[in-house]
Amino acid sequence: MNGTEGNAEQPGPAERSHRSSVSSVGARAADVLVYLADDTVLPLAVENLPSLSAHELHRAVREVLQLPDIALDAFALWLVSPLLEVQLKPKHQPYRLGRQWPELLLRFSDASDDDVAMDEPSLQFRRNVFFPKRRELQIHDEEVLRLLYEEAKGNVLAARYPCDVEDCEALGALVCRVQLGPYQAGQPTACALREKLDSFLPAHLCKRGHGLFAAFRGRGAKAATGEQGLLNAYCRVKEAVGTDGERGASLSPHYRAYLLKSHELPFYGCAFFHGEVDKPAQGFLHRGGRKPVAVAISLEGVHVIDSREKHVLLGLRFQELSWDHTSPEEEESVLWLEFDGDNEGTPVNKLLKIYSKQAELMSGLIEYCIELNQTSEPAAPQENVPGPAAGSPPPPAQRPQLRRQGSVVCSRLQHLSTIDYVEEGQVSSIDPWKHCQDKTEGADLDEGGAARILP
Repeated sequence: MNGTEGNAEQPGPAERSHRSSVSSVGARAADVLVYLADDTVLPLAVENLPSLSAHELHRAVREVLQLPDIALDAFALWLVSPLLEVQLKPKHQPYRLGRQWPELLLRFSDASDDDVAMDEPSLQFRRNVFFPKRRELQIHDEEVLRLLYEEAKGNVLAARYPCDVEDCEALGALVCRVQLGPYQAGQPTACALREKLDSFLPAHLCKRGHGLFAAFRGRGAKAATGEQGLLNAYCRVKEAVGTDGERGASLSPHYRAYLLKSHELPFYGCAFFHGEVDKPAQGFLHRGGRKPVAVAISLEGVHVIDSREKHVLLGLRFQELSWDHTSPEEEESVLWLEFDGDNEGTPVNKLLKIYSKQAELMSGLIEYCIELNQTSEPAAPQENVPGPAAGSPPPPAQRPQLRRQGSVVCSRLQHLSTIDYVEEGQVSSIDPWKHCQDKTEGADLDEGGAARILP
């Protein structure tokens, strides 16, 4: 199992999965339902379903959809329910894993016995967590681009990918172009946007009181600014020009432009896991409690996202962190993230404690991603990477959108309760987790001064 996510609070891919993907089982053939990123269902008649591997089923999907060879690397089969998501390895047998689903839920989720009994996974054809973003720039097949676009769009609309308002406008404008066609001045565009608002923006930005589209439901001059922002972004979407000088009918440039914009989000293409972190102590009694988070892990690093506020709490590249996990046999299952920081101007090592029954899965995925990065070939020079198709904006040399003050993708360490200590192992601030001092005192320092916590 390469990746899971058990956050039932977030909609998106897991929301449509509460049904079986096997509609009938016979002696030799069975109808398997595979769900695509655009919510369409692909029925497949297969032989010997119980022994069928994910690789064989993946090939059947590619043949039906007539996808090129790049789809073998770009996509994977997933078993998904509101309680757990698992990317399958080629050797996995989806039918048998489906039969073992209750055992997986008991091991990797906090679901009640009743929820476990009612839960049933669906089989989904989704982006492979281990597919590098740079290889997406080399894809030219429109159907592959469309499937990647649909999945990215679904994650943005579900707020699984938190975005700043400005980025929501830019991404929503590309969705407008795909769904409504080229922008034409004088057309009743605002009405069309108003009718399909949730097709262009995350739900939490469509509610009354949010600045972006308060124009549609609120009042005042400030409200009109949001509507105009999306309209302005929509009219700036460039059209592809064919070799004959005519406007191209292909949507590939717009799919590619959407993916390029999505690549600026540091958690694009991640596997998501459910967990909780301690809140900073507040008030006279120093009461904190816990807050739910989504832990996003990709080939590039780890991001901890506030599931309710839809913003990043902590973002780390792999070279910036050390990690470990404690198993349920020892104590409560926890993923530990360690990184450099400061406490009132003093350099310290910081420990973040993420409570999750999926800590073992997260730790294994981090280790595997680091191994892949170490063994993979270096990325091709920028000049050798095929550029975007005509009509799509070039990828930015830097990412100023994500460095704006108050961006939702910037770390918010003040919202986290961490354990701070110096290299000698002395805790540098009052901390409630006294049992953790034994671990930090025995920390093994690497050459860079960051410690890897020993189990």
